[in-house]
Amino acid sequence: MSTLPQLLQEDVAELQTACQSLLEQAEASIVLLTDKAGYRLVQAGDVAGLDTTSLAALASGSFLATQQIASIINEPNFSNVYQQGEKWGMFISNVDAATVLIVLFPSQVGLGVVKYYVSAAVTLVAAQLEKAKSRGAATSLDLAMLNVPDSLEFFKQKSQ
Repeated sequence: MSTLPQLLQEDVAELQTACQSLLEQAEASIVLLTDKAGYRLVQAGDVAGLDTTSLAALASGSFLATQQIASIINEPNFSNVYQQGEKWGMFISNVDAATVLIVLFPSQVGLGVVKYYVSAAVTLVAAQLEKAKSRGAATSLDLAMLNVPDSLEFFKQKSQ
């Protein structure tokens, strides 16, 4: 599994803005940006009373399971996972080798709308992560190895 670049507060703010815009444009309820181990980088939406730590971990695991299915059937990549219930839909999209974007939305919101806005958000998020990567190519993080209790509080370093 790939590692994350060292993110500064400025990076996290840009990622937060992209997720908040996606939330509003796609009429979603929750947007989570996680690494592929399920550690949350940013979240947007009304998460009160919701265990976003577990949601992020399980949704990321679902995405990785789908990637393994793709491998078994010789599909180079399934870049998205979609699940639909009576009340909620969930769309998970690959951002890069280390991250996924998870969108939880009411079932009456059309999947096409969500996919349309996720595509633009993925481009913005990937560009910001690439900017962070180019700033410190030798510095990367594996949140699973660091065993941080709350990954949302992890990125507090300010730029010089």
